[in-house]
Amino acid sequence: MNRHDIDWRGYIPAITTPFNDRDQLDIPMLGNLLEWLHQEGMHGIVVAGTTGEWFSMTLEEKFQLYKTTGDILSGKITLVAGCNAFTAREVIVLAAQAQACGFDGILVTPPPYAKPSAREIYAFYEDINAAVNLPICIYNWPPGTGIDMDLSLLRKISSLDKVVALKNSTGDSSKFVLEAEALHDDLRIFGAPMNDFGARLVLDKKSDGLMGAGAVLGRNQPAFFDELWRGNLDKALSFGAMDRRIMNDWFDVNYMAKFGSAQAIMKTALNLQGLPGGNPRRPILPLKENEQAIIRTSLADLGIL
Repeated sequence: MNRHDIDWRGYIPAITTPFNDRDQLDIPMLGNLLEWLHQEGMHGIVVAGTTGEWFSMTLEEKFQLYKTTGDILSGKITLVAGCNAFTAREVIVLAAQAQACGFDGILVTPPPYAKPSAREIYAFYEDINAAVNLPICIYNWPPGTGIDMDLSLLRKISSLDKVVALKNSTGDSSKFVLEAEALHDDLRIFGAPMNDFGARLVLDKKSDGLMGAGAVLGRNQPAFFDELWRGNLDKALSFGAMDRRIMNDWFDVNYMAKFGSAQAIMKTALNLQGLPGGNPRRPILPLKENEQAIIRTSLADLGIL
């Protein structure tokens, strides 16, 4: 497989996972969220990613999440399953379930916390590649793993036959361009910001889109790419400015939350709009009132509230 074996492109947000007041995975709320995302024109979604709080979910809950998502959206938009775990063995179990539920691919970081060497990271992806049947998207997110994979390692991993895409969440624009230039013929490259820089990368076919930001602005986020593909650069940038506003208000250059946690920020943004965000799960805590006010101001200034 390579980039030409998949059609993933555009805005594929990593979505939240709704938990109710009893700290349970709320399946009806999840169903409502998925239906809304589809109606708002997402080009795909990532479930059980960083924004989806994979780290606090049980295996059974992840299976429920995959099944509900597949039942509602399989065949309608691109579905990517976050299959992050500490061992390749766990990733392989998750990937098999995602495939059974109709997902189109999996998203995998190097094992967090462990900080394995380049040789060990390659072996980790090699083991996964040998055992799964779905296309694989590499996820490079240094703040979450403590590892920033360099080009030589990414190039080696990209040679594995099921690796088809890269989610580059480094926040380093020069590194992004270097890797996009080197790898875009073989991998779909995600991570282009919704600004003039990102638009140029997409138009030059060096990036295929963006995975992130929780879709909290609804159709305004996929519209950036829709308008780019139609040749309407100025209109695309007007939608992109909305996404950049919330990113600048809520996150730093490395995509880390300026206050609270990213998951709580995204859920608050949905809840304030009357959408099914639900509660975060510990260790993530709900935002304090003054933090919620920042979210409210951003959304109000954008005309969302």
